[in-house]
Order: sequence, then structure tokens, then C-alpha cells
Amino acid sequence: MTHFRTRLYVPAAVVAAIAVASFFAYHRLSQPVAADEHPLVSTFSIVGYDPETGDLGVAVQSKFPNLRPIVPWAKAGVGAVATQSFIELDYGIKGLELMEQGATAEEALEIVLRGDEGREQRQVGMVDANGNAATWTGSECFDWAGGLVGQEGASAAAAAPGVVVTGNGYTAQGNILVGEETVAAMADAYERADGELADRLMAALIAGGKAGGDQRGEQSAALLVVRAGAGYDGADNFIDISVYDHETPIAELNRLYKLNNLYFTKSKPENMIPVDAAIAKEIQTIWKKRGFYDGPIDGIVDAEFQQILVDYMGWENYDVRIPNVQDVDLAAGEKLMIDKEVLADIRKVFTEGRWKPRVR
Repeated sequence: MTHFRTRLYVPAAVVAAIAVASFFAYHRLSQPVAADEHPLVSTFSIVGYDPETGDLGVAVQSKFPNLRPIVPWAKAGVGAVATQSFIELDYGIKGLELMEQGATAEEALEIVLRGDEGREQRQVGMVDANGNAATWTGSECFDWAGGLVGQEGASAAAAAPGVVVTGNGYTAQGNILVGEETVAAMADAYERADGELADRLMAALIAGGKAGGDQRGEQSAALLVVRAGAGYDGADNFIDISVYDHETPIAELNRLYKLNNLYFTKSKPENMIPVDAAIAKEIQTIWKKRGFYDGPIDGIVDAEFQQILVDYMGWENYDVRIPNVQDVDLAAGEKLMIDKEVLADIRKVFTEGRWKPRVR
């Protein structure tokens, strides 16, 4: 086993996260741990690129805690990387640096591999911002280990150990899996799924888990998608969700992904429904019990109702979906609308008692 080489340019927080995660993973396996050893991460992942949006991202699951700081890497307009097995951070750090300087995914992967004495223990998937994809599985990775790489107009290409395999659009890989059916299910689900890149990555990860996944079980998962300026307050991390430790991390990641979409994506026109008198009365009843309203439960939708709804949506963190309510001109005869996803969540939060009365 090669030794971990500390690099001055690795942030201290990242190194600390790796050290803590490595200790707990090895402790459970009752293996002796040297402070400078690479952590063993039995993992399956998919790295992808969406030519329509420019999104780049990684979805990953592992029998290893808190994999988010060390396995998935991505930079908007540059590329995405999953580095796993006996993890070497350079595939993420240097790989992205090389792609930013103009290297293709294959070239970046080959360059980092040449400088890595422990390459036969590594597993890596890379995609660049032009859609070029490349994957590597070392010959010393624990079975089952391998992957599939997307191909333009053809079936995905198998990636056997010891060879860099290239393709287009995505690469799925895993080690210590129950079998190749895991990556096959991931590739099939990714190619068949509709929606944006994050939807397709999640579909692939769910399919991989159902097909068998990691031989050792489940523990953590992450979804990272980057898009220039599309994240909160203009950040490039468009979607960045992590499950640190969970009995069913893929299911939990999917639940969190749905919440992310609720709170951080705009309403779709087809989801908007009119606020009729029945809905208005229901909302007024909720407001009254929660301390947002002290008027009659009359179902009247006027300017006051509209303003309270805007304030309430802000209180409940539906900020991104407020404009569709706030921009309605009732005086001009426009109908007040509400996103049915928001309405469903308002009802759920209330009926499940996940609230406190507002203190005025």
C-alpha cells in the first residue's frame, strides 16, 4: 500500500475531514491504521455532463462515513471527478486544474495516473466541460470492480481493470460491489431518465443501490452538481447535498434532493393552481392557528391575503417561489395562484406539527 503524501495546497479542513473519516472506517473493519495511509472507500458513483445546461456533477454512495469532502469534485465550466477506492485527492485537485488548463478528461486522468505509484489501487471517473469522459479501475481494486462509459450513439463501453476507457457524457464505476449489475443498472437508468443532470444522476444512484450496490452495505451518499452562478447567492454549487451517516443513505439523499428542489428551485408554470375560496379558507385556518392571521375564515382572496401569503412563504423558506405570488396584480383582475408543491408542503408541515406558534 502506498503512503499518503501531505500537500501544502490541500485545505486544512479537508485534511481533517479525511483523517476523521478514515479513522472511523478502518476502526469498524478492525484493521490497524497508520496515520499516513489512504482511506479505503468501497463506493459506486456516476459522473456526468449535461450539454443543454452545462451542468457537471457526481452522485455517489459508499460504506464509508462523510464521503462528500473526499470523493466528488466538480468545477463549473471545467469538469467533474469521482476519486475512490484507496482515495487519492490529486485526481480531484490536479484533475480539475488540468482540465481548466485545457486538458480533456482522458488527458487529465492519464497525467495524474502517471505520477501516482498507487494507481493500481485507485478508481476514478472524470468528465470535462465538453462531455469527454474517462474512467480508470486499478488492477488491485477489490472485486467486483469496474465501470461503464457512455458512448455517442452506441451502448456504454465496459471499463475493465488496468485500462483507461473513454467515452462521452458520463462514466459509472464502483468497487467492492456485489457485481457488475450495479454499474449496468446505473448506466441504463441514467440514459433512460428524463429531466436535468441532477435528476438523471439520482435515478442512476437509486438504480445502482437496488441492483445490489456495495457488498459491505450502505452508510453515506452525496450529490454535487455545479452550474455557473446558479447556486444560492450566485454560488456555482447548484446542488450540494450530503448524507454523513445513515442506514439508508440513498433514500435519505433522494428525500433531501426533493427538499432542495422545493426550497431552491423556481416554480414551474404547470404546477401553479388558482387560490379558490376553499384553498383560501384552508390557508387562513392554518395561519390563524399558527399566529399569522386573526381575521375571519372567509376565503376572501384580496390584497391583504396576498401580502400575508408572501410573508408566510418567506417565513417558511419558500423564497425562490415567492415571485409567482407577489407579482400577481389583483387590481387588474389577475388570479392569485399558488404552487401545488408549496401548498402540499404547507399542509404537511402543519398536519405533522412541525411548527411553533408565531410570537408577535
